[in-house]
Amino acid sequence: MAERVINLCSHSKERILEKVFISSCLVGNKVRYNASCLSVPAHDFNWLQSNVELVAFCPELSSGLPVPRAPAEIIAGKGIDVLQGSASVVGNDGIDVTAQFVTGAQNAFELCMQQGIKYAILAERSPSCGSSKIYDGTFNGTQIDGSGVTAALFEQAGIKVFSQHTIASLRAELEQH
Repeated sequence: MAERVINLCSHSKERILEKVFISSCLVGNKVRYNASCLSVPAHDFNWLQSNVELVAFCPELSSGLPVPRAPAEIIAGKGIDVLQGSASVVGNDGIDVTAQFVTGAQNAFELCMQQGIKYAILAERSPSCGSSKIYDGTFNGTQIDGSGVTAALFEQAGIKVFSQHTIASLRAELEQH
């Protein structure tokens, strides 16, 4: 019995890794609207795999949207406006998918709350996950400053949001703690 206690004590010195939410498409899952994925630079991905516990999730899939699906953009606003009911998310096929994007954001948020997640790496320019840039709703490739629906909900709740292009900032923040 004493030997078992010693073993348990030695395990308690292991470092507990911070859990970080990451867009599922950034870890190679082909869940984007066009059945593709995005990537994280190799040096950043290697650092993440060694230093945090990644929790991959796709808000859009969690709400029932299929792969592939019509590309969607936020019309007449940004993610925060969608959450407040003053803007919508519409596919280039004209179908309103606002409810699915809000549900997906809520699903992602609930996962973060259940797992104590305080940091997220989200796919830039996505109407769900864009953290600093999204498309303007005209489907002509024009980007504007703003967050997607999930990113906006995370930011409101105090979850710190980064993109696949700002992992160095996340790394600096985590290394300070």
